[in-house]
This record gives sequence, structure tokens and C-alpha cells, in this order.
Amino acid sequence: MTTVTTRTVTYPADGLTMVSHLALPAGSGRRPAVLIGPEGPGLNDFQRRRADALAELGYVALAFDINGGRWFTDPAEMLARATPLLRAPRRMRDIGHAALAVLRAEPRTDPDRIAAIGYGTGGAIVLELGRDGVDLRAIGTVNALTTGRPGEAARIRCPVWAGVGSEDPIMPPAQREAFAAEIQDAGVDWRLVLYGGAVHAFHHPPVDQPVVPGVAHHPRHAQRAWRDVVNLLTECLPLAE
Repeated sequence: MTTVTTRTVTYPADGLTMVSHLALPAGSGRRPAVLIGPEGPGLNDFQRRRADALAELGYVALAFDINGGRWFTDPAEMLARATPLLRAPRRMRDIGHAALAVLRAEPRTDPDRIAAIGYGTGGAIVLELGRDGVDLRAIGTVNALTTGRPGEAARIRCPVWAGVGSEDPIMPPAQREAFAAEIQDAGVDWRLVLYGGAVHAFHHPPVDQPVVPGVAHHPRHAQRAWRDVVNLLTECLPLAE
């Protein structure tokens, strides 16, 4: 197994002190890098392990915070934070830009070779970075079929991959169609994968807390979605160029 070094990084964003998780691969040279945005409840050990897994592959990875160091166990609290945030593109972009600045400032990061992946709210944030014209090699999202303002998708400069459960009540067929129409009309290189029978947040293991309706883990599709994310990075952000 590749030796991975991790550390906590803090920085201001959205009026909060964000507490993010940086994972560095073995060696000392510059490496391609990946931003990882978490689900609405926030950053926990599962999301941190995503960064560690990418560092084991050879990427610099930053699993960024969206809630000022909090992991919401109460669905009502989570929705009170996430719902207005998802309606505020500028706030989402500011959170994403703050995390991106930290990743770019890391000496191990090749600043010209960065991709972004995100889940739920974190996926919406990385899509907003794309709509803001950020130079990324790829954007990958799961359960984040958000749409933007007219014409802004044309500013996305990289391939977009999106995964969603076929039975997700939070991202229903009408939302899928609106997302597809937006990025197709913008001429973006895009893919949308439906995971049959899965609902919202199917990628996240079960948690010992109340969850909102329409959320359930699907182990097989969770593994498939992770492989699809890694394949996206292999294609668009190869470890050697």
C-alpha cells in the first residue's frame, strides 16, 4: 500500500472556519489533485477516507468542509443549512473557491491538473465551480443534478460525469431531464449514469442517526459509483502525462 500523509487544514469560507482533510501521496514531486465535496450533513470519516483512497492511487486530495466543522446528525438542522445554501450560487462558489485555493497552494499539487468530485451538496458546489469557468480537468458528481442560470453551463471547460439513483425522489426524472438539457445545450462533454433501484445518497454507508425520507444505502451501486469516479479520473486526470 502506498504511504499516505494526512493533515487537517482550516481556512475561512461562508462566514465559517472550514475544517478540511488533506491527503498526500508518497513522494515529494507535484501530483495531479482532486477536490472532494461531501454530502449535506458535512465532512466525516467516510469522506476523509475517499481522499485517502485517492492519495493511495497517487493524487493529492482535499476533502473539503462545507459546514464549519460540523457533521449534522439532525436532518432538520442539515436541511436548514443546506437548503438556503443550494439556492445561493455565489455562496456555493465562494466555498468551492476557498477550498480550491487551499488545494492549489499545497506544494505537492500540480495547479494545472485538478479535478473535482462531489456528493449531494458538495456535488452542487463543484458544478458551480465549473459554471464559474474554473479550469478543471473533470467534474464528477453523485446525487447532484443541480441546474444553473441560463447560459452559465457554457462556461464549463471539462467533461462532466453525473451519477444518480433511478428511484431518487430528490433528483426525480424531471430534474434529470433539466440537468441533461442544460449541459447538452451548452455543448459540454457529459455523461449521466442511472443506478437502477437506488435512491438518494445510495453511495454512503448507513449511519446511526435519523435520515430524511428517500435516503438508503445500496452497497453494489456504491462500489460501482466509486469505480466510475476513479475511471473518470483515470481518463481525464491521468497520473502521468
